[in-house]
Amino acid sequence: MPKEFSRGQRVAEQVRRELAELIRLEVKDPRVGFITLTDVEITPDYAHAKVFFTSMTGQEGLAEIQQGLRRASSFLRRELGKR
Repeated sequence: MPKEFSRGQRVAEQVRRELAELIRLEVKDPRVGFITLTDVEITPDYAHAKVFFTSMTGQEGLAEIQQGLRRASSFLRRELGKR
């Protein structure tokens, strides 16, 4: 019997996939290169999302990665909205 997923979980998974692709292909900031998006939590009204990630480089450079993601956040929001 297949697992049942709520609409919110499916939307969160799609947001994770789209953001991962955007970061990999479109973001040119070298600080953001080696990360993996692990989870996305979306509010019930789909207005806000919390994105969790891990760095392939470990704890070193985590502050720089966060700074790069914050700098790219408006671009990511805009492109995610288009998709």
